[in-house]
Amino acid sequence: MSNFMIAQLDELAATRCPCGWARRAFADARDNAASLHLVAIEEDSQTHYHRRMTEIYLVLEGEGEIELDGERHPLRPMTAVYIRPGCRHRAIGRLRLINIPIPAFDPQDEWFD
Repeated sequence: MSNFMIAQLDELAATRCPCGWARRAFADARDNAASLHLVAIEEDSQTHYHRRMTEIYLVLEGEGEIELDGERHPLRPMTAVYIRPGCRHRAIGRLRLINIPIPAFDPQDEWFD
């Protein structure tokens, strides 16, 4: 295995997620320290949380809000959000963002109330 990986996000297949659609780079190997997702948020994303993953969002396009443990905060391009494990969250509005899950994304670590 080499010491690097390269992903072309616009060529990755989009996967359905609680927020909309995600193109996930570097999520396949369990030993990766992080993954990187290009996410298209839909207006009615689903509240969820993670027990182990931390997520960092960077808004690229659109305006809306993010709900964090029941509190809403405005989002616009270049807004960054740090989401710790256990924080119930969802994005509201039509947005395009980069999501960096740490450690790499694990579908078994998505929880819903």
